[in-house]
Amino acid sequence: MTMHRLYILLVGLFISCAITAEAHNLSSPDGNLNLEFALDAQGQPVYRLLYKSKSVIEQSRLGLLFDETSMTDGFTIKDVSISEFDEVWNPVWGEYAQIRNHYNEMAVELVQSGTRQRTMTLRFRLFNDGLGFRYEFPEQRFLNYLTVKDELTEFNLTGDHTFYCIPGDYDTNEFAYTTAPISQIRKGMEINLRKKGYESKATSFSVQTPLQIKTTDGLYVNIHEAALVGYSAMLLNVDDVKFSLNAHLTPDKNGKKGFVQLPFATPWRTVIVSDDARDILASQLILNLNEPCAYDDVSWIKPMKFMGVWWEMFIGTGKTWAYSDKYNAKPGVTDYKALPPNGHHPANTAHVKEYIDFASENGIDAVLVEGWNEGWEDWGSYHKDRQFLFNKPYPDFDVEALQAYAASKGVKIIMHHETAANASDYELQMDDAFSYMNEHGYSAVKTGYVGYVIPRSEYHSSQWMNNHYIEVARRAARYHIMIDSHEAVRPTGLCRTYPNWMAQESARGGEFESMGGNDPDHTAILPFTRLKGGPMDYTPGILQTQLSYYNGEKNDQFVHTTLAKQLALYLTMPSPIQMAADLPENYRRFNDAFQFIREVPVDWSDSKYLEAEPGDYITVARKDKNSDRWYVGAITDENERTAIIKFDFLPAGKKYEATIYEDAKDAHYQTNPMSYNIRKIKVTSKTVLKQRLASSGGAAISIREL
Repeated sequence: MTMHRLYILLVGLFISCAITAEAHNLSSPDGNLNLEFALDAQGQPVYRLLYKSKSVIEQSRLGLLFDETSMTDGFTIKDVSISEFDEVWNPVWGEYAQIRNHYNEMAVELVQSGTRQRTMTLRFRLFNDGLGFRYEFPEQRFLNYLTVKDELTEFNLTGDHTFYCIPGDYDTNEFAYTTAPISQIRKGMEINLRKKGYESKATSFSVQTPLQIKTTDGLYVNIHEAALVGYSAMLLNVDDVKFSLNAHLTPDKNGKKGFVQLPFATPWRTVIVSDDARDILASQLILNLNEPCAYDDVSWIKPMKFMGVWWEMFIGTGKTWAYSDKYNAKPGVTDYKALPPNGHHPANTAHVKEYIDFASENGIDAVLVEGWNEGWEDWGSYHKDRQFLFNKPYPDFDVEALQAYAASKGVKIIMHHETAANASDYELQMDDAFSYMNEHGYSAVKTGYVGYVIPRSEYHSSQWMNNHYIEVARRAARYHIMIDSHEAVRPTGLCRTYPNWMAQESARGGEFESMGGNDPDHTAILPFTRLKGGPMDYTPGILQTQLSYYNGEKNDQFVHTTLAKQLALYLTMPSPIQMAADLPENYRRFNDAFQFIREVPVDWSDSKYLEAEPGDYITVARKDKNSDRWYVGAITDENERTAIIKFDFLPAGKKYEATIYEDAKDAHYQTNPMSYNIRKIKVTSKTVLKQRLASSGGAAISIREL
């Protein structure tokens, strides 16, 4: 045992033996963060967080309300223990081959006054990059089953800080971001609201997490939660006068916010802090607060790049997920061979073979097929208790023939399970569905939850559904199947525990470029917000950015980036299951630009954030896990800028060739988005590159040693 650790343990022992009514303090390993904990005059727990002696969270209360009892005040401190933990662990995949998990911990055991002496432990973990804390309830007499009524956790801020946020909603995360001071957020979100179609607006003025904040004195603060297990997802109520936030748990439609049995612990509430925006992006705090991998064998979990029958249904060419236009078809009952095919169903054997051929020729690992199975004719009906079957292909989709063909080409097929948010029926079908996948060579599935949830008492982020998503990952693991979930609750780092849960959508993704578009700053905000919980299936790689290309003036939609920025997203929006989202024919047309998508990895051994400012720009360098090659991605918002790229992440004394995929001089995301240039330069660790980025533009760089 090191002298440092022995000292901390002895201090913890001393505090435990000499409890006073004064505040108890905890510092991060590097000393920059300090936590103050105390009980107020009413015996209510309160805390305060400081960074480099600067207040981040002012004194804020803690506590939980249950229907059966109140665990908010009347407490005394029974015990305080302080300890240190330091380990290095190896993720199955991700931005880093190794992650350090180093924190100082303070566990405060509280006892409530009264004859029953109810107990609650508050556990705080202070990392160099932030704070995690949670409530723990041990087994105790006269207390077993509890119904969560409310959580009183507060985050009292120090001023009228800038928020990067989306509105509080129980059913969807797919909103455009608003950037504004707290005092202007309410109005800003109302102006910026773009409907998805199945919103369930929170019952108070609230925002979703992860919430990114920039303070008036130059700090970057990110508030979220980690390890969302057996509990409701947390929104944040906003007091735009007092500049305060407090927890808002997602209820079910009966108004209940959760049902728990002792012993239990809440998810961790997280606050990441730095005076450098790059540290927010690099933070692994949320992963570190999750439990280690639940599986002994992870050899079957394979990061992959894929393309698929998907984008052509969005671009206005009349393609459809449904085999027939005849409604009221009943999956498993209707003879689909007797239905008249509509003639514009792309999930057919011949067309999928074309995708398989292209993937094989270009080193793409897999092909996703949407619309392959029975049930799409009137999908999304909230009145149907069974919408889809997951082992019944349409007549024009030959599962056995495609299995053999894909295997002969060295390509996997990714299955699609759109549930129409009928989670209860999906649970009934899961084992049959996963067995069917095993029988036909599928190792990954994209799940979807579009629409209002069945069971009809639930929301997408209520307790029952959060348990459902985890059960899907666990059940899929028994069949060695990887999950890419869409429309699920936003992630909280559970991919560490269940690494087959490789990616989620859970935000406004690339598909919205065909439905009004994503703002130029959108992908410069997502890494600071949505991606803090885990990878996103954003679907980058759209090179034909003007959708009028397909049917002229009938389609005025366009992708709100340049072509070069689409390439850079493979670095700034990392995911171990990453899509090349455009059509094969477009990749053939832009074959030289497509070369970057061919070669860019999806799994990394190291990452260096070179420049960052939320909503404005991001520049990152990443090293391939399976080679010594480095790649760089740089993006900007609507403002043209010059990225300053220092190559000091390269080993000294060696020479490299950098291939730069960049915006041409006349590029602009609105007027000339597909104008790009490819050039090569020699670089060393001393090179500093001044790289121009066009309006909503970017640059992608591939580096190889000479």
